[in-house]
Amino acid sequence: MSKKVRIGAGMGFYGDSVLPALDIAKKGNVQYICFDDLAELTMAILEKDRKKDPTKGYTKDITQTMNLLLPECYPKGIKLITNAGGINPEGAVEEVKRVAKSLGFDDIKIGLVKGDNIYDRLNELSPYFQTKDEEESWEQYENRLLFASVYLGAQPIVEALRQGADVVITGRTTDSAQFAAPLIYEYNWSYDDWDRVASAVLLGHLMECSGQVTGGNYTGAWQDIEDLDNIGYPIAEVSEDGSFILTKTEGTGGKVCIDTIKEQFLYEIHDPRHYITPDVIVDFTSVVFEDIGPDQVRVSNVKGKPAPPTLKVLIGYENGWAGDGMMGYSWPNALEKAKKAEEILRKQIDRLGIKTEEIHTSYIGYNSLHGPLAQEVDTESLNEIYLYFAIRTKEKNDAAKLGRLLPPLAVNGPPFGGGGLGKGGKPRQLLGIYSCLIDREVIERNVSVEIVTVNREVV
Repeated sequence: MSKKVRIGAGMGFYGDSVLPALDIAKKGNVQYICFDDLAELTMAILEKDRKKDPTKGYTKDITQTMNLLLPECYPKGIKLITNAGGINPEGAVEEVKRVAKSLGFDDIKIGLVKGDNIYDRLNELSPYFQTKDEEESWEQYENRLLFASVYLGAQPIVEALRQGADVVITGRTTDSAQFAAPLIYEYNWSYDDWDRVASAVLLGHLMECSGQVTGGNYTGAWQDIEDLDNIGYPIAEVSEDGSFILTKTEGTGGKVCIDTIKEQFLYEIHDPRHYITPDVIVDFTSVVFEDIGPDQVRVSNVKGKPAPPTLKVLIGYENGWAGDGMMGYSWPNALEKAKKAEEILRKQIDRLGIKTEEIHTSYIGYNSLHGPLAQEVDTESLNEIYLYFAIRTKEKNDAAKLGRLLPPLAVNGPPFGGGGLGKGGKPRQLLGIYSCLIDREVIERNVSVEIVTVNREVV
């Protein structure tokens, strides 16, 4: 019987549920469970954590993840691969070591991938930056920088597996890298075997968002998706030719079919003939989906082109402050009351000289999701409307002033009617993103892989 590699999906973002991954560990008969924990906003959150405490900067839910999964995975030889290291993969490794030691797994091997974080090397590396807009440069944000990372591909994760890692911790990688690496390693595919590497990357693209490929967030016949309270995360059974079958853990909720898969397939791909990753450029237009049984879809005929000579650089910077809050109004004339409250707030902002870069308002219950595309309704039949009011400012103090304007509206504005006392949140720092490309050789020669055990300190 030919070899098969089975990979399960873990969490699809920082804060996602780990319980379906636990089901996979118990019943999925997999060799790997892979996680994609990072987004651009997540990196900013983690950098703020690290500034408060230098030992932090990784996703805090890695503690729960390892406490739940290691007792099931380590004895079975199931390997865990995650980019939960975020801004501080060394700190994440220390936390995994602590959890492993508390569970009695003193001989566990943790693979640490470093080299994506270039925050301290910006001056050295900036001459290599390639950007289409020559008028824009990271230097204009130099005094407001939060983080600077490069998207790495699967190669360092493959190396960690070759060195025997039971758990692999990375910083910023592409969403697909964690999933592609086990296949390249298990089948010993050449890095220039473009079609099979492309298939591995597509597999990662389909599995990266956990339950989104198994019926979660489905816009088709979502009413017919059963047991979403117990949704199963996807499992892929992969053949050596790169084709794979997508399914989910037996006995779990959700649904795997061509339609649920296609919704994730089309997610964030831009040019479907030219999906660029550090590992390969994928052509999505040749892919074939076959429904081969209940909750089983075969994916094949993926085509790839040579990997690009550059990697993507992502630099996050402070981009002002947001102040926001809500005020609720009840029937009758709920929408009219909310509009009047907005008018009052705008006039008070002008009168008080609060310096705003932008003002945003929406009416929750009427147009907060669709904005100007919201359909007209009989506003007299609306039971309740919440005014959401937000401002963007350069200075924190200006953003904070909005919160003081909302509570007085309860008695100094349109009829309040008990629809919810106005409350403003604390000012929030906003994130700006600067991105460019860089010659991959400049980055990859500084990427390193280290195997750490429970009794060995990370340096």
